[in-house]
Amino acid sequence: MPPLTWPYTHLLINHFPIVLVTMALVAALGGLLLRRRGLWLYAMGTLTVAGLSIYPVHFSGDQADHALHDPWYIARGAIDAHDDAAGVAMVIILIAGVVAAYGWWRALRRRDEIIPAWIRALVLAGALAGFASVAYTSYLGGKIIHDAPVLTLPTAPANLPPGIATPPHGSGLGSE
Repeated sequence: MPPLTWPYTHLLINHFPIVLVTMALVAALGGLLLRRRGLWLYAMGTLTVAGLSIYPVHFSGDQADHALHDPWYIARGAIDAHDDAAGVAMVIILIAGVVAAYGWWRALRRRDEIIPAWIRALVLAGALAGFASVAYTSYLGGKIIHDAPVLTLPTAPANLPPGIATPPHGSGLGSE
């Protein structure tokens, strides 16, 4: 099992806000089209949890950046572009999460009332903005590896340790 490093931790948890905001958007759109209170409650609850999860993801990303020290195999500026987008996404999702938490709390306290249109509008706008921001941030995060200059090399660089470009000796993979 690999050691629990900051880059590994970030990769483990970074999908939570992405999935949560996406589901909140789907639920809010469903609530808008089907006029179902339950869908709005789900959208608000999910967006609230996304707001709670975004800071640990951003923090682990910052720590991962510091731990990596701009390695040679990552395109210059790729991590910084991702981090800049992540900062914007964090602010958007934190605000959307607070609005959703208030709307959720209010709707649960006033079960017989229709959720006000202004709350539904803010939740939908927050889910849309949150989705757009995490989608762009995710795209830039993928580019950190997918656009790595090392992937364009026809062969692995010389002197890499065993297990990086070739299986370690005695692993049973390709050894005779």
